[in-house]
This record gives sequence, structure tokens and C-alpha cells, in this order.
Amino acid sequence: MSKNTTTLIWHKVAEPGEVAEGRVKSATAGTQSVALVHFKGQYAAMDNKCPHQGGPLGEGSIEEGIEGQCWLRCPWHGWDFDPLTGKPPGGHEDTGQEMFDVDIRDDGVYVGVPALPPRERTIADVMAETMTNWGVTSVFGMVGHSNLGLADALRMQEAEGKLKYYGIRHEGGAAFAISGYGKLTGKPAAALTIAGPGATNLLTGLWDAKVDGAPALALTGQVQDQVVGVHAFQDIDLEAAFEAVAEFSETVHLTSDHALLMTQAIKTSILKRGVGHLVFPDNVQPKPAADGAKAYNPTGRMADLTVAPPPSAVGEAMTLLKSAKRPMIIVGYGAQDGMAQVTALAEQLGAPVATTFKAKGQIGDDHPLAAGVMGRSGTPIASWFMNEADLLLVFGSSFSDHTGIYEGAPTIQVDTDPMRLAKRHPVTVPVMGDVGVTADLFHAALKDSGASAIDARGEVAERWKLWRAEKASRVAEDRGKGVSAAALFEALTRATPADAILPVDVGNNTYSFGRYFEPTGQQRVLMSGYLGSIGFSFPAAMGAWAATQEDGPYKGRKVISVSGDGGFGQYAMEFTTAVKYGMNITHVLMNNSELGKISKEQKAAEFEVWQTSLVNPSFAGFARSCGGMGELVKTREQLDEALAKAIAHDGPSLVEVVTDAELL
Repeated sequence: MSKNTTTLIWHKVAEPGEVAEGRVKSATAGTQSVALVHFKGQYAAMDNKCPHQGGPLGEGSIEEGIEGQCWLRCPWHGWDFDPLTGKPPGGHEDTGQEMFDVDIRDDGVYVGVPALPPRERTIADVMAETMTNWGVTSVFGMVGHSNLGLADALRMQEAEGKLKYYGIRHEGGAAFAISGYGKLTGKPAAALTIAGPGATNLLTGLWDAKVDGAPALALTGQVQDQVVGVHAFQDIDLEAAFEAVAEFSETVHLTSDHALLMTQAIKTSILKRGVGHLVFPDNVQPKPAADGAKAYNPTGRMADLTVAPPPSAVGEAMTLLKSAKRPMIIVGYGAQDGMAQVTALAEQLGAPVATTFKAKGQIGDDHPLAAGVMGRSGTPIASWFMNEADLLLVFGSSFSDHTGIYEGAPTIQVDTDPMRLAKRHPVTVPVMGDVGVTADLFHAALKDSGASAIDARGEVAERWKLWRAEKASRVAEDRGKGVSAAALFEALTRATPADAILPVDVGNNTYSFGRYFEPTGQQRVLMSGYLGSIGFSFPAAMGAWAATQEDGPYKGRKVISVSGDGGFGQYAMEFTTAVKYGMNITHVLMNNSELGKISKEQKAAEFEVWQTSLVNPSFAGFARSCGGMGELVKTREQLDEALAKAIAHDGPSLVEVVTDAELL
């Protein structure tokens, strides 16, 4: 029995008869972990942690020693303790395990523990408070042995209503979730992992954020700092592992300025549009914070980034614009915050507007000057106008090979990042400045002096008429081997809410989405752009959904993700995460039982098609078995009803569409 005379709080730790004679089990009384022993008709409860290395005594066994004495043996390294007193062999009165009072009641076994003292503010608390002060309010991750102190600090922030935590099934899913969140909002969400493999599992998704310019925050646990570098269990040099992917990567030490470290990680991720990374040694996280330690916030730490271009660059651009007869505007992902100003400039010029694939949806296809998507995932409308243009005015695009912007045309390029200007080849007039501010300046200059451009509205309408006739013929194609991509995306265009968020995956499904889906100007499309990582869409949809739960422009919007069967299979178990948190996500899955894009590449390169077939479950059945909605579509006639039901469903839903791999 315990010597403690303070008032005890009693907790039920076992049912009647649950612990057999001569057995021991681990139990929790409040937050106190105990080893509950039933031996010689008596019950005893002792501190569950072996004093050697913290081994769980409740997972040990009661064994007879050399002289007939029975001992409770630690399962890790064999240290022995008296089952009823907790004393070691030869122990003195003041040694051994702490013991707790036990009370046997009709409904079970109870253990009494003293009331906990007030929770002490820790180093991890200071950093978590700073994080939420900066507006990082969504965390995806996995709690484990080397991040428990930090996890408890996040738990406290969640209890105070300052953040929401989403426990994932794989850290790679967390990384893609925060990448999707960052691409949508321009703000970082956080991923929490343990040391070693938990941390390294983040790298692919963080590379996706880095190369696409999305802010993201990685919080990785670490082994205790006294064993870093000595080949301890899960000891990896995480600063080195994250050096290439992170714009900021630092280890949290006992003597660090903890609030400043978190501030720098977040500020860097926002301003450099990349990954901020902090390494938290296990022993540092729960240490008491310094008296009076303050959590920081962004006040006075962030400048206005809407920088105007130099007048000389505006003047050079105006000389070209005023004389151009057939200018064409191309907008990239970097123009998303300036689309109102760019659209107004296009309307002033009567110039067609095409987008890169990453910028799909930044202008609606129903706009009279919209020319659709450029490049491999694009429309013949965009290609036609680029071929006819005598001047390209490019906002926020980095000229990837996938986009296929013609390098020989006179070009004005506008971007906030000077390294993206003329990144791949020289341009006629590189202009460094905020897209919206620059478009407004161009608009004002043209208003004063006019332009000679031909209004392209009529020609745009004619080209759309031709393309929609071609699409209609493709919609009607049916070889009896599944639904065509054109039919699917025609139906999805009808079914999708006007302001939906659409994360899309990588593969033939992506090309078909780019070619056939007709977005409104209110929708947002998210994708793995420069990295082109299969598996992106569903975890990114979870990140996007988290943003819809927060105050801001995306609150309450519907999230609809699209993938092939290969892409969904990468993180399929995250569907259970969506079910757990009631995420209102509809996933549209094109199932052709094949890695279709790889087959297509093998054929184009004149290789034999090899190792691209897939053995799939019933994905609709899988969704139902996880607790969500699952709909199976085998014919074009079933599309509208299935999509409508899934999109209206309040929670995770999946529409599995059996598709013809040849009808792209």
C-alpha cells in the first residue's frame, strides 16, 4: 500500500476476474501508468516503469527464482521486483517501485493516485503557442515515442480551440496534405512525426511543396540529444536529411530561443514559399519553459510583398503592348492572387487568356476570352492562339516543358521572383513585380494611350464551338470496355459546385481532366506540378478540406479529388482518416486496372508494354467497408446519378468509374 496520505483519486483499471492469479497487466490510473499484479490472492499496483530503461513491468511475468522466491521480471532486461511490494532482491526499505493503493470493488479493481499538480508550461508549449499565434492551425501527423512532449503541447492548443489535429495512417499522406493546404491557402499547415522513419517518410510530399512553392511546416521528433550521432535507435541526422528540401532546418536545444526558432521556421516557409523544419529532441520537449517565456506572433515581422515593378520595365512592356495586333495572355500558378487585375487587362485588350495546367480554373472556361489550358494537358484552343500571337504576355509562369510556351515569340514575363524571370531562356521584357499591381499599371498606361490589338472574343467563341463539337463526339465513343474520359469529365463538369476545390493526381487521369473538364473561375484546382508525384490527390484533398473548416475564403466549400487506380492505391488507407474526422470529400477514381500513363509511355518509346497491369479490389466496396459511401459506375448512363449522390453525401464518398484505357 502507498504511504501517501494526500487525497486520492480512484480509477477503475480492471474488470472483476480480468487479471488471473499469478498474472500482471499494464493499466492506466488517470495518467499514471501502473503494473497491476494479482498474486497469492492479493492485488498490488506499482509504477509501471522499470528504473533501468523504463521497461513496462506490466508486460512482464511472475517467475520463480533460484531459492523459490517469486519475482516480477521486467520484460526488457530481466530486472526483478517483489510482486506485492515492488522491492528488488536485497532491497532496503527506501528502495524499489512506487506503490499505489488498490481497492477491490464489486464492479472491478480500482487504483488510487494523488491528484496531479498543475501542468507546468514546457518548451514545447512555448513553441506550439507561437505556432498558433502565427495562424498555423491545422496539423497532420502521427504521435509516437519521440514526439510525446510536443504532441502534448499540441493537445493543449487543440483543447483551447486554437488548432485541429488530424491523425494520419502514413506520414507521406501528412506531407501531401500540408502541401495541398499550402497550395490552396498560401499559408503553412504542420506535419508531426517521430524520429527516424517517421521523419523521412515526409520527404516526397515536402519536395512537392518545395518545387511548387507551397509553404509547409515539418515538426519531427528526435532521439534524446545526448545520444544523437552515436548510432542510437532511430538516430538519423535529420538536419542533414532535410537540408536539400527545407528552406529552414534547425534543431531545438534547451538553450535555444524557442519562440524565435518557431517564428523563423514559419516566416521562412511563407516568404520563401517552401518548407520550414524543426527537429525536437525527445528530452527537450517536456522541459519546463523559462519563467516568463513569451510566445511570439507575426506582428511587426512581415512586410507587404505587393511590390510594384520599376517604371523602366513598365515603359518597355508598354512599347510592345501598344503595337501588338494579336497579343495573348498566359497565366501561371503564380498569378492566382492577381487574376482580377489580369482579367481586366485582358478585357481591355480583347486578348485571349490561356493558363498553364497548374493554373487551370484561374479563369473560367465560360469567360469570353478564356482559351483553356496550354500544353500536353491542354486544349487546341490555347495552341491555336499561341501560334497566331505576335506577343505573349506571361504572368506568374515558369515556362515548364509541360506547358510548351513558344520560345520564339516576343514575350513580356511578369513575376515576383527574379530567379523565375527568363529562367529557361531570354525573354524580350522581364518585369519583376507583383502580378496584380503590374497588371493594374499596364491597364492604366493603356487607358491613357490606347492599344491596337484586335478583339479576339469572336474568334475565341468559334474555337470553343469547334472544340466542344469534337468533345461531344468523344463523349459518345463506347467500345464496351468502360466509360470514356471525355464522358466522365463532361458529367463531372455538370455535377461539380461552382466554387469547389479539385485536387487532381498524376497520370492519364490528369491529362484527361486538363483537356475535358471545364472549370468556373471560382473553383480551385490543386496538383503535384513540378514533382509530378502519383498519389497526391487524396491526401491533398484532406489538407484542402482542413482549410474549408477554418475562417477564410475557402470555408464550407466542397472538395472533390480525382485520381486513377494507381494513384489512389498509394494512400488508400487515408480514406479511413477521412472517415474518422468526417471529412466531406468526394473522390472520383478512374479504374482501368492499369498504370495507363506508363503503358502509353512504353508504347510511345516503342517498348513492349510491361508490368503496368494492376490487381484491384472493389474500390467502391473498400470505401463502404471503411465507413464511407462507395458508388460503382460501369456505364456513361450511370454517371450523373452516382456523382450527384456522392457529392451530396455529408462525409467521405468515392465514385469508382470503370474506364476504357484507350479512350483518353
